[in-house]
Amino acid sequence: MDRKAFYNLEYGVFMLSSRSGEKLGGCIINTCFQAASGPARLAISCINGNYTPELIRESSLFDLTVLDRTVSFDTIRHFGMQSGRDTDKFASFEHAVDENGIPYLTKEANAVFRCRVVSSQDLGSHTLFIGEVLDAEVLGTEKSLTYAVYQSEVKPKPEKKARDRKIIGWRCRICGFVYEGSKLPEDYECPLCSHGPEDFEPVYEEEPAVKKILGWKCKICGYIYDGPELPAGFRCPICDQGADEFEPIYA
Repeated sequence: MDRKAFYNLEYGVFMLSSRSGEKLGGCIINTCFQAASGPARLAISCINGNYTPELIRESSLFDLTVLDRTVSFDTIRHFGMQSGRDTDKFASFEHAVDENGIPYLTKEANAVFRCRVVSSQDLGSHTLFIGEVLDAEVLGTEKSLTYAVYQSEVKPKPEKKARDRKIIGWRCRICGFVYEGSKLPEDYECPLCSHGPEDFEPVYEEEPAVKKILGWKCKICGYIYDGPELPAGFRCPICDQGADEFEPIYA
């Protein structure tokens, strides 16, 4: 399969948020489309390991903020490259709150949709949620950010490969996972956050040595998986937590 074919599909960039009780979550997604008009319904897809879909399953409610082309990489990094399990992403970030207590962004955005989940489908790495639109609001007039524009204009350019520097591994910019080897497979997906090769950067020989991973330890219950790489979709057999709740055990 030629993974590059998928790069020709068009995507947007959105901030998906939800609330369950006192728990708040927000993450960056790139898949959303209007699935029906009567009643109006949106379809969104997000990574199963993220915290936000966990809250959506509990509350059946979500807000979708449409990001525009003025968005900074700091905003993308804030909501897309750290987990809501570890930090309150909204504590120090300007936002508004809807009538259900769900936070959403009002800057660097041109619209927000408030939705109630009417159906969902587990697709393996992702879950597809179908949400009935309860309300929608225009927030600005700037053009919506597309994934292509994000890649070409917003996302920092990777360091150019120097001919005299030997590549010994590849590091995921999203979660920090390191793949050992000089060449990253074209169809490779990060075992922790499911991002593809475009989100990996080279690790050079003169950088601090890449630690050899012997296994993975569940941060919740302490279960240890023996092996350098967690299988795709792996869940702890003791407490049923996903791969994002495991930490590496180094040699």
